[in-house]
Amino acid sequence: MISSVFNMQKTIFFIAFLILVGCAGRSEKQDTGNNVLHIIHAGSLTYPVQHMKEAFSKEHPEVRIRTEAWGSKAGARRVSDLDNPADIFLSADYLVIEHMLIPAHASWYIPFAANEMAIVYTEESRHAGEINRDNWHDIMRRPEVNTGRSDPDQDPCGVRSVFTAKLAEIYYEEEGLADELLTKAGQHMRPKETDLIALLETGHLDYIFLYRSVAVQHGLQYVALPAELSLGNPDLDHWYAQVSTETLGTAPGHTITETGQSMIYGLTIPHKVENRKMAEKFAAFVLDKDKGQRIMEDSGQPPLSPGRTPYYRQLPEKLKEFAVPASAP
Repeated sequence: MISSVFNMQKTIFFIAFLILVGCAGRSEKQDTGNNVLHIIHAGSLTYPVQHMKEAFSKEHPEVRIRTEAWGSKAGARRVSDLDNPADIFLSADYLVIEHMLIPAHASWYIPFAANEMAIVYTEESRHAGEINRDNWHDIMRRPEVNTGRSDPDQDPCGVRSVFTAKLAEIYYEEEGLADELLTKAGQHMRPKETDLIALLETGHLDYIFLYRSVAVQHGLQYVALPAELSLGNPDLDHWYAQVSTETLGTAPGHTITETGQSMIYGLTIPHKVENRKMAEKFAAFVLDKDKGQRIMEDSGQPPLSPGRTPYYRQLPEKLKEFAVPASAP
């Protein structure tokens, strides 16, 4: 009798053990392989990426999507320098991929959206009722007005802020204007453009250099700049190319000369991808005119698909329908 009870207890214990092992195995499987997608993206893409994540999850409910928002250059360094997962990288500037990831950490990029610079403020900003596209540069230089911009070494928006200020000096024919604007805004410089929004909304800043799309997404006021200053018109690339700036490169002491041009966002799948199949599916979702491209347009950014890329031959076959060949950079 005692032996039977003992054997029954052993059987129950063994069954319970198998159940626990099975649950642990399923739990581990849920956090690896085809069930997790790691996305690193530009801070200015936080709003559309969140909406893409929700829509994509409806199509693939089995996938867990984890996102990280950084200034695009800082995000690229997470891809290249750190041992952290990165299945897909969405940059606010395709040249970040070109200069910092290709060829060592990625093989290609596809452009997928455009944007433009604006001067962003709130109804509580000093002189909010007065500022317009003709006087914004005068108001931002007033002593009582606080301005801000993002860091050019970490964020493309910071680079584009420099371009806008330098182009304004040429456009308005005011020598020294760029230095005045950039020096003042540099006193409140942050790693990425979205870091400035809290300072703006709490009244610590009156005006910031920011993407128009982000202003639209956050319900902020903005001055729509002349096309010659907004970096939003590809037909004016010859005009934008008058200005340039030096920024940090991929190695200590190394710098990159960046030249003004219209804004083009780009995406890639890094070499370190762990979930290639799902990364390609998400990239296709972003590039699909009825899916991700529609979300971009609803988020205040002109979609850009098919995108022209000099790396057309290197693209995954499933993504070639969303791109067209372009000459090498």
